[in-house]
Amino acid sequence: MAEEKDAAAAQQAGENKGEKQIFRVQKVYIKDVSFETPRSTEIFTEQSQWKPEVKIQLNTENKNIKDDIYECTLMLTVTVELHEKPAYLAEVQQSGLFSISGFKQQELAHLLGSYAPSVLFPFVREVVCDLAVKGGFPQLLLDPINFDALYAQHLASSKQNAPAPETQQ
Repeated sequence: MAEEKDAAAAQQAGENKGEKQIFRVQKVYIKDVSFETPRSTEIFTEQSQWKPEVKIQLNTENKNIKDDIYECTLMLTVTVELHEKPAYLAEVQQSGLFSISGFKQQELAHLLGSYAPSVLFPFVREVVCDLAVKGGFPQLLLDPINFDALYAQHLASSKQNAPAPETQQ
C-alpha cells in the first residue's frame, strides 16, 4: 500500500520512469539593448518637476535549443514621457539558458511561460534602472510583475481565441 502511494506521488510530480525533475539556470545574458533620449537637451534644461508617465510593454519568447536546453527571452520596452512628450525609451531583451527535464508538457509550458521569466525579471529590471541613470535621469524602479497571473491570462485568451472544433453531420 505504501509503495502504491509512493508510485502515485512520483507520477503526480511528473517523474517519468524514475526520471528526476531538473530546472537549472545555465546562463543569463543580455541579448539586445537600446536606449534613446530624443529630447534630452530640452528635458535637461526645462525647469519642470520630474513626474513622468511610465508605459511598459512586456513579452516573452521561448525556444528549445537542443535536448533539454531552452532559451527564454524576456522582452521589455519602457517608454517614459514627461508632459506627454517622450523623455526616453529603453528596450531590453534579457535571455537565459535553462536546463529543464523530467516535466510533463503542461508543466514545461508553465515553467517557460511563467517561472523562467520571473527568474529573468530582476536582471532586466536592473538593466533598465542602470540605463536610466546613465542616461542622466533619476533611477527607474520597475514594480514587481506577477508572471503567474500573466501566464494564466495568456492561457485564458488562447482558449477564447481557439477555433471551435468542427462537428461532422
